[in-house]
Amino acid sequence: MRILWRAIKWAFITMIALIFLYVLPQHDVVRITGTEVIRQDFSGFNRMFYAQADSGAAEMATRDVRFIQTVKQKSFLLGFIPREATGVMVYRNEDSGWIWPPYFKFDSSDLQADAQEYISTSAAPQWVLITHYGFRNRFFSIYPNAIGVKPIDGPDHYSIPWFNISFFVLLGIALLFIRAMWRQFRERALDPTLDAAEDRWDRVEAAANEKRAGWRRWLGTWKSKPPRY
Repeated sequence: MRILWRAIKWAFITMIALIFLYVLPQHDVVRITGTEVIRQDFSGFNRMFYAQADSGAAEMATRDVRFIQTVKQKSFLLGFIPREATGVMVYRNEDSGWIWPPYFKFDSSDLQADAQEYISTSAAPQWVLITHYGFRNRFFSIYPNAIGVKPIDGPDHYSIPWFNISFFVLLGIALLFIRAMWRQFRERALDPTLDAAEDRWDRVEAAANEKRAGWRRWLGTWKSKPPRY
């Protein structure tokens, strides 16, 4: 029983960690090379990784999706750990609206116009900082959703992500609080129940062993006994 509870606990922690990694804002230093609008067909799997149509528009099985094409110079793991990440990256540009995740993004058209303004070439690069959530998967056609674009001085730009830092600090405090509550619940309610169940099982097992021993003794009385001279 304890092993089962431990497995459930780690499965829950892993699921929550994956959700946080997907929805937390990330930052990339990129050079925008182009923008386009593509008619997108959604499969049963990748539909969950797209947001929704523009606010006020009907949600259809297929619809136009805005994309921002870039060359990535640097990314920030968990929002604040810089790492070199040269290569191409494509972002989708969709309204998140009032649904999950709660970015309340309604300005995809304006963001697309900003991205077009910052298109540049390698000869005269204009570096920008793109804020996004999600990840890229080429096999399932999954794209991160851009939620902000702003020009920066150069590819070595670094800004302090106060939101992510505050989030992880508050998350750590919340986890410590939940851990303390769980330990109290386990000591007061769960452990006594498990110990009582184990005691009952031991008594049932001992009674069963006693019955088996009595049965064997009764069968032994029917065995033939050697004659006495």
